[in-house]
Amino acid sequence: MTDLPLAQTLHPVGTSDNAIADCALTYDARFFRRKKLTTTEGWSFVADFEQTVSLNDGDVLELGDGRLVKVTAAPENLLAVSGQDLPRLAWHIGNRHTPCQIEATRLLIQDDPVIAHMLSHLGATVTQVTEPFTPEGGAYGHGRTHAHDHGHSAHAHAH
Repeated sequence: MTDLPLAQTLHPVGTSDNAIADCALTYDARFFRRKKLTTTEGWSFVADFEQTVSLNDGDVLELGDGRLVKVTAAPENLLAVSGQDLPRLAWHIGNRHTPCQIEATRLLIQDDPVIAHMLSHLGATVTQVTEPFTPEGGAYGHGRTHAHDHGHSAHAHAH
């Protein structure tokens, strides 16, 4: 067991505004069931949920003693994708089940040299950036999009 404070309650973004601390996490780090986290103020706590959670930028974790910690999307190494036919580029990214942040003039994806190469061959301009990453949710606007192997997976499905 741990002597660290315990968070087992999650308040979705916009439902609680009284956070006393922030916890900056990358996209991948915001997906877990149990994890020791450290606030930007320098103190640690353990978040422990019955099931795996996908935290969003702005969600709030409530500690057992009532303190609130706001989750923020931490800057991380990404690829900014732009080009003449952004919808077509977005389709190719989505077809590979790659998490993607969609903006009016660009797409943001995690830094992946294979995907970057493919996009460059499709005419995209691909630039490395360091920014917070908040990709679109999965089906129906929530959940996560997970990359997976199209050739050697343990389950078969058609696209």
